[in-house]
Amino acid sequence: MTRGRALVPFLGFSLLAGILLAGTVAPVAIGAGVLSNQVSDSVDAISADLAAADPPLTTTVTDRDGATIATLYSQYRLPVAASQISLTMKAAIVDIEDRRFYQEGGVDVQGMLRAALNNSTGGSLQGASTITQQYVKNYLINVVDRGNKAAQQADQEDSVARKLREAKMAVQLGQTTSKDDILTGYLNVVEFSGNIYGVGAAAKAYFGTTPDKLTVPQAALLAGMVNNPNTFNPYTHPDQALHRRNLVLDAMVSSGSMSAAVGTAARTAPLGVLDGGPVTPSGSCLGAAPDAGFFCAYAQSYLEKAGFTADQLATGGYVIKTTMDPKVSQVTKDAVDANVPTTQDGVANTFAVVRPDQDTHQVLAMVANRDLGYDPAKGQTSTNIVADASNKFGAGSSFKIFTSAAAMVTGKAGLDTPLPDPLSDCFTPPATNRYTPCYPVSNDGTSYPDPISLADGLATSPNVAFVGLESAVGMPTVLEMARKLGLRDTLATNDAGNPPITDPADPRSKDPQYDEPQSRYFQNLLSFTLGTSPVSPLEMSNVSATLMSGGVWCPPNPILSVTDRDGRPVPVRQQACEQVVPAGVANTLMAGLSRDTTAGTSAAAARAAGWTRPDIGKTGTTQESESVAFVGGVDDYAVSSMVFADGPHPREICPGDPVHLGNCGHGAFGGTVAAPPYFRAMNTLLAGTPDKAIPSPDPGYLTAR
Repeated sequence: MTRGRALVPFLGFSLLAGILLAGTVAPVAIGAGVLSNQVSDSVDAISADLAAADPPLTTTVTDRDGATIATLYSQYRLPVAASQISLTMKAAIVDIEDRRFYQEGGVDVQGMLRAALNNSTGGSLQGASTITQQYVKNYLINVVDRGNKAAQQADQEDSVARKLREAKMAVQLGQTTSKDDILTGYLNVVEFSGNIYGVGAAAKAYFGTTPDKLTVPQAALLAGMVNNPNTFNPYTHPDQALHRRNLVLDAMVSSGSMSAAVGTAARTAPLGVLDGGPVTPSGSCLGAAPDAGFFCAYAQSYLEKAGFTADQLATGGYVIKTTMDPKVSQVTKDAVDANVPTTQDGVANTFAVVRPDQDTHQVLAMVANRDLGYDPAKGQTSTNIVADASNKFGAGSSFKIFTSAAAMVTGKAGLDTPLPDPLSDCFTPPATNRYTPCYPVSNDGTSYPDPISLADGLATSPNVAFVGLESAVGMPTVLEMARKLGLRDTLATNDAGNPPITDPADPRSKDPQYDEPQSRYFQNLLSFTLGTSPVSPLEMSNVSATLMSGGVWCPPNPILSVTDRDGRPVPVRQQACEQVVPAGVANTLMAGLSRDTTAGTSAAAARAAGWTRPDIGKTGTTQESESVAFVGGVDDYAVSSMVFADGPHPREICPGDPVHLGNCGHGAFGGTVAAPPYFRAMNTLLAGTPDKAIPSPDPGYLTAR
């Protein structure tokens, strides 16, 4: 290095020290007018950012009783007050980082001149930073500029301008803030490796304690880490961490913070960190309990749709109280695990519970035999298979609910209306040309009457009668009914990538009934009423809730309240509830669905479970038995239970112990495989409570009009 270049850092530090000695780091001469003016122009704006920016805090997600189910964060930080930090911790950080902290005015001019002399041959401007300066620097990096890598690099660049800017802000901070508040602020913002920020989180992650209870060796270890959190990480570099800790202990003895005897005793202590640590929450819904992961993920996505950003949720320090009922969640989780083991290869069993009401539809449980996670070998899935339209095979004949409701509303049929029901038939799709084949449908071989009433059809589920009814009502009307009753996201998901009908040769292009997105995808699919398309289990439970609420649809709501870091309530935007069908239609359809567990497709399973309560239900089974479903409700619980193939090689689902994939020839049915978890869970939840009657049918909807 040449003599001239060696003088650069010395002159830089001397310039900085000279400006500081002049008063308040105002732009002065000494040949630094341009530099000082540039720095001064930016400092006020940055200081304003410092004052306005809140440090990222953890967001806590709880069940309806207030018990934590997940912690969301990008920086794991548990802020503490000055009184909650031990004197030992404060002494350790001051003695190793800035022994003159209580005497200086935000910057240490003597230290800066000394660093300039020491570094004059090294070409570096590092060193001589006070705790106040480190607080400013860490606040800029970890709070103000945390999402801006370029700005973070500028906050750490090796330049006189950066040092001058940092020093001026430190002086300003020292003039307006007490030493104890500066030290506390620094200890709340500084990094302790990884995503652990602040002494509150560090004490818990490394030692399972709180900052006020840190021992001398523990405080020394944490104080030593801030210099280089990665190098002095006790888990990855235990020897370096131990050496650094002992340097802190020596500094504490040297400064008089503790006696030599105490320091010697502390040196003999092991690192003492928690096994397998640092121990922190996962930072996402993946860390939730097995019965809460899917619920947590849905609550998070629900809030994002309501206007919260993912960053706000991860940094805002909110308390999100959900509608999750811990008892309902655990009981339903036990029921699906008993039905299909968590690690059962290729078979998922989802279960969703919604509380019906005319003002809100609170989601009480969202569980599956799968857990939310990334390890398939442990039965985990990263997809929210309860909320999303993840059952790609469909819910089978439970979709006949939509055809029945549409028929009642339009007057095409009532519960007592006889429906043609031959053993087989072939139906013409709505839009045809001379090459369009008819859609062949046959019943499953069971002896059905011909004709069959709609009520008997809902209980026994003949395919021919319902495809015929769907054709008579019209696909657009049936699809709109499905949307109204609850399949809002399901239909939007299925419609993805399907453009409007614009071909003038297609007669549907001139028909406004095909303008709706759901009509574009299912426009010619008479199989819709047989439930062969992807569906959301949660939305199917909300369909039951709509009927049980007298025909009032509300969005499936997982949120009771949100409060901010100061405990103030935060409003959550949501869709308004809608009266989507007359109460008479809802009650009449419920009366029709009330026979499923007594004389219909789930009656045998109900008897086996000792089930005698009045309820509603509709089973579904897809053509190849890759998916079976039970959709219904009892008392104040609207439910869906679905069992479907979810592996890379889907096959027929076979009943048994356990339920499994195979080529069993007869396959599973909604009544034999999907309904049992419903009976098991509801028997437990309703034990000792009186029956709740199903509403009587409205005479106006018993016959066609």
